[in-house]
Order: sequence, then C-alpha cells, then structure tokens
Amino acid sequence: MSLLQDSDTENFIPTIDDVRDAARQLSGHAVRTPLLESRLLNERVGGRVLIKAEVLQRTGSFKFRGAFNHISRLNKDQLQGGIVAYSSGNHAQGVALAATLNDTTATIIMPADAPASKIANTQKYGASVVTYDRNSGNREAIGEKLCKETGARLVRPYDDPWVIAGQGTTGLEIAEQCREKEILLDAVLAPAGGGGLIAGTALAMKSDMPGAEIYCCEPEGFDDYRRSLISGQREANVPGPTSICDAIVTPMPGELTFPINKELLSGGFAVTDAEVEHAMAVAFSDLKIVVEPGGAVALAAVLSGKFDATGKTITVVTSGGNVDPAAFADIVNRHSV
Repeated sequence: MSLLQDSDTENFIPTIDDVRDAARQLSGHAVRTPLLESRLLNERVGGRVLIKAEVLQRTGSFKFRGAFNHISRLNKDQLQGGIVAYSSGNHAQGVALAATLNDTTATIIMPADAPASKIANTQKYGASVVTYDRNSGNREAIGEKLCKETGARLVRPYDDPWVIAGQGTTGLEIAEQCREKEILLDAVLAPAGGGGLIAGTALAMKSDMPGAEIYCCEPEGFDDYRRSLISGQREANVPGPTSICDAIVTPMPGELTFPINKELLSGGFAVTDAEVEHAMAVAFSDLKIVVEPGGAVALAAVLSGKFDATGKTITVVTSGGNVDPAAFADIVNRHSV
C-alpha cells in the first residue's frame, strides 16, 4: 500500500497513471458497478444508452472511490488525528465509511438543509456531523478550524488529486466493460459539481477509449462548468438560484479539476429541475434504480434532447442514489413516464 506524505498532497494535477494506481488501491474495496441497459430507455431516445450505475456503489454514490483512495494511503501517524471533510451528503458518507474501514474517526461538516437521509447515513457509517447554514456559513473555514484544533486531516470533496484519481476508476470500468461487450462509445455524460468525477472519468476515457466525447451535466443556475468551458476560465455561479440537485450545487469549478476538464471535455449541458425529476422517474420505471436529483442530471440531458442521442451509443453516469424516500416517492408519483 502506498503511503502519502504531506508533500504528496500538494495541488498537483493527477494523470492516468494515478487513476490506474487508484484502481489497484480500490481493488477488493469498491464495487465494480454494472452498465445497465433498457430497451425501453433506448426507444425513448433513439439510441443505445448504457447506464453506469454508481447508485450501487458502497454508500450509494461514486464518492466512496475517491475517499477510500485518499484515506487508505495514510499512515498511522496521519490517521491518528482523524479525518475532517465537508459535504452535502455523498462525500460525507464516502469519507465516513472509508475512515471506519481504516480505523480512524471522521467529522463531517454538512449543510443544515442536507437531506435527512444523508445526515443519518453519515452518522450510521460512524462519523460525527457538524451542521452549518449553507447560505451564510463557510464550510472551508469551519474545516480548517477543526483541523487546527484537533490535528485532523482534511479530505476535500474534489480538489484533491487522490480523490480525483479515485473517481476516475469509474471511467476505467466503463472502458473495460465496453471492451468486454465489443462496444465503441460515441460519448460519456456525467454529472459535475466541483468536477472530480468528470475529470477523473475523462482522464480514463481519453486514455482507454479516446474516440468517445466527454460531456458534463449540471442544474440550471449552477452551470458554472458549462460556462467555464465556453469562456476558457473558471466562472462562478451567481447567488440566488436554487435547485433540488443538492449534491452538485458548488460555487465554481475546482482549481485542480478545471485544467483537466478544460483540456478533455467537449462541452456541457444544463437541465431544469423538472427535467431532472422526469429522469428520476424514467430511471425507476425503465431500469428499476433509485437515482437522486444530482445523480440524474446526465440522464436528464439525454431524455430532454439537449444531448441528441439519436443513432449514438453512449454511457450515462448516474452518480448517486441518496434521496429521502418521501421526496423520491413524490417525484415518481408526479411524473407519468
């Protein structure tokens, strides 16, 4: 097992070699999630859609990959003070479980309005939760303060090279699974908040299946990545808009993720909350999987026609399935698919 030193966690840009190393680190710990296909879904869009079901990953989202890749590399001295992370829920749960599996503690800073199921599950995985006001609080400042007070190690949700590399194993699996089925992809679409998943996935896909175009997908009002790819520089979201996609409403692209995505992505799409809800209902109807709002934005881009899948073979990443049961039931019941 590779052990990180403090100098190893500086803000370097990870490469495909780091993603391949992460795959070795995660072997036997992360789930090799399936590529699901539905004739009904294919007929809806006029193409072939393969769903990378990260809703079936440990803790219900891809976030376990990056969290475990970082935390499992720490030595005993580095683990002694515990782990601190900030998250609206999915990174929180991934860090909580990864910390428990590596015999250390975790304190997670979560917005007070995070879905109750995400807070409860984070605690069930063994972490302590500190809440803050999403609109007025500063989670980064709270995290730095806790680390100084306790000697804990901060594991960031996306601007961390080991986290990006861990998330990139999603892309390695997509390419591998497609090769096994002798499938050539035209495109891969995945959700983007800070950009760790799409950056890692792009690194893997451009190495192992370079013909596939990579697109990020976001909620309307939080399409900072789409706009940043157009302008060529990191653009911030304007305060004011709201979205049901709590998992991916970040202020702007990450410092480490954006250079990767700027180079490798072909563009991005923004979808409405109504389109996201429809995608959640279709995923449940056609694929029998539960997808949370933030995890459904890429599927929403396809179903809405914003990405035209006609005659194409594509992979869509459904990145998480952590949604409150009552909210999910309400969404499914309101949408006829």
